[in-house]
Amino acid sequence: MANRVALYLQDAHDLREGLKYVKYAEEHGFEAVWQAESRLVRDAIVPMAAYAAVTERIKVGSGVINNWTRNIGLLAATFLTLDDLAPGRIICGIGAWWDPLARNVGIERKKPLVAMRETVLVLKRLLAMERVTFHGEFIHVDGIELDVVHGRREPRHVPIMIGATGDLMMELTGEIADGVVLNYCVAPEYNLRALELLDKGARKAGRSLDEIDRPQLIVCSVHEDHDRAIDTTRELLTQYLAQQPHIAKASGVSEDVVHEIQSILGWPATHEQIQRAKHLVPEDLIHRITASGTPEEARAKVKEYIANGCTCPILYPVGGDVQLLIDTFSQPLV
Repeated sequence: MANRVALYLQDAHDLREGLKYVKYAEEHGFEAVWQAESRLVRDAIVPMAAYAAVTERIKVGSGVINNWTRNIGLLAATFLTLDDLAPGRIICGIGAWWDPLARNVGIERKKPLVAMRETVLVLKRLLAMERVTFHGEFIHVDGIELDVVHGRREPRHVPIMIGATGDLMMELTGEIADGVVLNYCVAPEYNLRALELLDKGARKAGRSLDEIDRPQLIVCSVHEDHDRAIDTTRELLTQYLAQQPHIAKASGVSEDVVHEIQSILGWPATHEQIQRAKHLVPEDLIHRITASGTPEEARAKVKEYIANGCTCPILYPVGGDVQLLIDTFSQPLV
């Protein structure tokens, strides 16, 4: 598509309201919608199925599920089922999760690179309708295959995109995945290092960087009132910098600021705690790592991410008018 742009939905809207936004995005030429699965709030798979059922062309991706909480057989069967519902329109975005959330629900995230490699390789083989025997450190399967008795038995084209943030995971993504879901809350210049690592990984597999799709989550608060857009984003960053340390590290925020915010916020953070801590997030940081402001300001910032290697902005509408955001980005960016 000439104008590659996507919508990102998390848990800020009623699910049925989200269906309206997805249909509106499809009508306005958006390429995809991605459903978040991050905190212990909204599962990605149920909304994905709902979005697929009420649309005809738009792609539907998980942005991102983790590779620890779904058995590999169930994971493959889930994406087979979604592809039955919307053939050729489903994208599997998958990530390594993070602590302390994983630890707090009893999961030990040891050797995340090995675990991700095994997950992606076995998932690809199962979706290719192979009979698989595999014994690794994390995945052990004996002669399993997707047992399709009724329906399409041909291999399924479900792109697997890794939500990578760290250097080693980024390199692995270039080697084994169809693409990367570049993270949000980073400056556009962050992508330059990511491209180097993706290219390094791709060359290991005899591929080029151009074969690696690079959609990117971008926090995008759009409002005709600049100050209102900025304040809405400040509240989101307050929560994310405290609760997702991998994002805080990638965004370049000082550890002192993160620790001070963490000292105020609990888990889950309350609205009152966020209001008490949000003054700690400086406005220059908001401008540096998000696309927030008036429609013109938001478009200009998103263009910076594209200039730095993003192939498809995945816009996370923080507060405000979601339809205004869709309208703002329905016209070509390049």
